[in-house]
Amino acid sequence: MTARTREPGLSLAMNWNLLIRTGGFAALAIVGLIPVQILIFTIFPPPESTLGFFELFHESAFLGLLSLDLLYFLNNALIVLLYLAFFAALRNANPAALLIALIIGFIGIAAYYASSVAFEMLSLSKQYFLAGSDTLRQQLLGAGYGLLLRYKGTAFDIYYVFNAVTLLIVSLVMLRDRTFTRTTAVWGLVSALFMAIPSTAGTLGLIFSLLSLIPWTVFSLLAAKKLLKMNAVS
Repeated sequence: MTARTREPGLSLAMNWNLLIRTGGFAALAIVGLIPVQILIFTIFPPPESTLGFFELFHESAFLGLLSLDLLYFLNNALIVLLYLAFFAALRNANPAALLIALIIGFIGIAAYYASSVAFEMLSLSKQYFLAGSDTLRQQLLGAGYGLLLRYKGTAFDIYYVFNAVTLLIVSLVMLRDRTFTRTTAVWGLVSALFMAIPSTAGTLGLIFSLLSLIPWTVFSLLAAKKLLKMNAVS
C-alpha cells in the first residue's frame, strides 16, 4: 500500500480525534456554565409576569436576555458538539443506536431554539415603553403573554424529554462498551431518569431538574476526562 492510498484513512482518523477532543472541551465548558447559570438565576430571579419582563428588559436588555436563557443558547450548541463526540468515540459499539440518539437529540435541540422568545420579548418591551396609548400597551402585553406561554410550552417539553432519551441511549451504549467506564454510564443513566420529567411540570419537574444537575455534572466531567485522553481508531 502506497502512502497515497493510506492518506484518506489517516485523515479520517485525525478528523475523528478532532471531533472527540472538541467534545471533551465542550463537556468542560458545559460544566463551567452550570454554576454561572445558577448564580444568575439566584441573584436575578426571572420576573413572574409579562409586565415584569418588559420592565426588566427596559432596565437592562442584557439581564432580560439572561433571564430568558441566553446562556442556554451557548449551552445547547456545546451539547451538539458533545453528542457528536460520543458518536465518534462509540461509533464501533452500536452505530445504529447512536445515530438514532443523535437524531432525537438534534430534533430536541432544534425544538428548544424554536421555543426561545428572548429577542422577541426584547422587541415587545421596547415597543411597550414607546406606545402612545393604553390600548396598544394592552395589546403588547397580550402578545408578550402569548410568547411566554410558547416559551414554557410544547417545544420546550419536547427538547427536554428528547434529550433525556438521547442521554439514556448513549449511556446504555456506554454500559455495554468498554470505551467509557461503567461509572460514567451509570451517572448518565441517573441524569437521564431525572430529566424524564420536564422542568415545566410544576414543583416535581423543578425538583427533578435541579437534582439532574448533580449526576449530569459528574457524567460530563468523567466523559470529558476520557474524551480528552482517547485517540480514535479509523
